[in-house]
Parts: sequence; structure tokens; C-alpha cells
Amino acid sequence: MKHFVLISLLFLPMTMAAQKQYFLPTGDSSMDEKERPLIEVYLPKQESANGCAVVLCPGGAMRWLSWESDVVRMAAFLNERGIAAIGLRYHLNRSGGQMPQGGQMPPMVDVTHPDHFPKADANPMHFAYGDSIIRLAAQDAQAAIRMVRERADEWHISKDKIGYLGFSAGGGVAIAATMSAEAIERPDFLCTNFGPSLMPVTVPKDAPPLLIMSRVDHPNVAAGLVALFMEWKKAGANAELHMYGDGRGPYELMPETGQTTTEGWSAQMIQWLKAKGFIRSASSHQP
Repeated sequence: MKHFVLISLLFLPMTMAAQKQYFLPTGDSSMDEKERPLIEVYLPKQESANGCAVVLCPGGAMRWLSWESDVVRMAAFLNERGIAAIGLRYHLNRSGGQMPQGGQMPPMVDVTHPDHFPKADANPMHFAYGDSIIRLAAQDAQAAIRMVRERADEWHISKDKIGYLGFSAGGGVAIAATMSAEAIERPDFLCTNFGPSLMPVTVPKDAPPLLIMSRVDHPNVAAGLVALFMEWKKAGANAELHMYGDGRGPYELMPETGQTTTEGWSAQMIQWLKAKGFIRSASSHQP
């Protein structure tokens, strides 16, 4: 039995060996240990690390976390490319998904009407408790960036190459965190994958470069992300928008078969990080 366990451990992904959990500070005294916000750290092999780190904010409609697809699989993808991955477990809405009294189902807005979301606020339903959870989750994301910067030397990360990748609702969390961040919490880049803002957008001074990726046919999300792009550009900030015109199924890490454009979003993100100087090839260090 001992030999079986040892052999099993040897076949675990290399990223799992580097995985560690760190609790984040929280002002919510009602939370127990199972619900506390934390980060899980997945580090690449030291010899291949390029200094870049991505805080992964998983999706799940603010009620659960798509951890396996948005963190574990994505962390393996990033580690293979020398990038540190930091999975974030943030505050969630524990109200059971009930609609507040008097609430109505949101309208279905297509990509041609970003004006339906003033200040790029694509949240279909604001109410006090839900908004408070978004703010707490944003604070968790800020605390994650702060902790990564504080431990950057230990984890072989460059303090000026730390940013977010948010999926779905996690994109909204990353955007909210970026808007209100202090200097030590400010990301160097912001990537949102299928995740529009859940709050009115005020583009911060010295806003980080923004990469937006989504499918054009997703109601509300596509229009909200076009509106987000416009807010960034109106503020004179750097932003790039990719609206893919085909593809089906979950918007997560996909095998590249060449049959759709959507499946190339992860390669597009890596290229964007390279073009922005957050990932440098070995040749770029040569005189």
C-alpha cells in the first residue's frame, strides 16, 4: 500500500507539488475557517520562471467558484509557460440565490447595445447585500495582490509583473478591485475573460493595460464588455478587445483544434502579455 501511495504521488502534476494555501485578512468576523478567503499558490519550476504572476479570479455567479477549470487547469497552463498562478477564493453570496423583493429578471441585451450599460455596469440586479459581497470580494483580490508583492522575492516573482485574470463573475471582482486599489494592491495588468464589470466603472488614474476576451453572442456579457472597453479608452487608458464570433460550450481553457477562433483565447492572452513586456523571451535580455 505504501508503494502504491508513493507511485501515485509521483504522477501528480508538477504544479501540485508547489501548491500552498495562505489565508487572507478579512473584516468579516462571521466567517468560519472553511469560508475564509485565501490564495492557493502554484509556482513554475524555478529554472523556467519568468517573473510574471497571474491572480486567477474564478467564475461562478458570485455563489460558487469554478475552481477546477478556472484555477487548477489554468494554473497548469500558466506554470508550463513559466508564469506563477495564484488562485483566489473570495467572498461569495450565501443568500441562496434568492431574488430581492420586487426584483425582475434582467433584459437580454446583445452586443450592439453597450449603451444599455451606463458606466459599463453590467450587473443585472443591484441590492445592498449583493453589492456588499462584490466589495468584500474586491478587497480579497486586493489583499491577494498585496500578499504576492510582499512575498515576491520568496516566490521568484517580479513586483511589477503581477496582474489579474478573471473569469465571468471573477472578472467583475478583478475590475472592482482594480478601480479602488491602493498602490501596493494595484495590478500591473488586468485580463477579463467573459467577465464584465458588476459595478459602475470609474477608470483609475494610471490604469493598468486591459485585455478583454469574450464571445460576441453572449447576452449582456458581450455588451457589458464593449462598454468597459469604451470606458477605458475614454479615459485615455490602454485597452484591447477580442470578441470571438464562433464557438460553443463553457468559456474555459480549450484544446486548440483550429475549428473555432474562441479556443485561441489563451494563446492570445500569452501573446498579449509578451507584447506588453510582462513575459520576455531569453533573447530579449541579450544586448
